[in-house]
Amino acid sequence: MTEPTFLRALHENDLPPGEKKAVDLAGRSILICHVGGRFFAVSNICSHAEERLECGRMGNGWIACPIHGARFDLASGKPRNPPAKRPIATYAVRLVEGWIEVEMP
Repeated sequence: MTEPTFLRALHENDLPPGEKKAVDLAGRSILICHVGGRFFAVSNICSHAEERLECGRMGNGWIACPIHGARFDLASGKPRNPPAKRPIATYAVRLVEGWIEVEMP
């Protein structure tokens, strides 16, 4: 069994509480969100409208697509309301010496 591969995304000081930031990791657009004292990493692309989620509103545990308002759970990636029916990808996150690192498959 191989060890998981975590890639450094950004420093925790660069992402204040209540903020989000898109980063490119391993050829993927990943959205890092800082909500409720936790960091989350999800696909930056809506599964319904193929729109970048970085432009959407973020709430307590969710991110919304800026086009149709579909909300996705930051922990599971599951859609919370229509029109989205498919989840978005989520990624494990860890904090190492002040750096947010995201697990890439």
